Amino acid sequence: MKVRKEYDSLLKRFGPQNWWPAGTKYEVVVGAILTQNTSWKNVERALSSLRIKKALNEKRMLEIPLKELEQLVHPSGYYRQKAERLKLATRKWTELKNSAEDTMELRRKWLSVKGIGPETADTILLYAMDRPVFVVDAYTRKFCKAVLGVELKNYEDYRLYFQKRLPVDLKLYREYHALIVEWGKAVRNQAGP
Repeated sequence: MKVRKEYDSLLKRFGPQNWWPAGTKYEVVVGAILTQNTSWKNVERALSSLRIKKALNEKRMLEIPLKELEQLVHPSGYYRQKAERLKLATRKWTELKNSAEDTMELRRKWLSVKGIGPETADTILLYAMDRPVFVVDAYTRKFCKAVLGVELKNYEDYRLYFQKRLPVDLKLYREYHALIVEWGKAVRNQAGP
């Protein structure tokens, strides 16, 4: 099958990625919020500020004043929105982190949080909650068009496209998503600024 064949090709080209770059599962949640509409380099700067203030844990995140949090996440852009979303996502994380609920029910609950869309919800599910949900980002859409010859209508169509063509496998979904990101960066760099 072409989808699996392309995964093998990416793995051979780029090697294992072992994603998500985070020290804890909660840090994945924070990173998933901070990476909205910005580069990972900017996220790393914001995460570094949060680490210095020891704010990369649920308790501290909920205690820290909103204005102070805004300053800490400023490098990630949209800092007012992201600070608010971090508070909301942290509350939801403390509620759901040990949940045994069905994956799609958890997904529905994440999507009910202001500022969390499908990509962020699926990132949290896949990398923080160990649930096999395929994450779709801009690179995934470009990969589908350029490599797989597929253009679909919306996020859900892309997610289901991969999930129907791959075995339900947490490690595979994580690795494939990371490899697509590496592919996207390589294509971007080849194209130049």
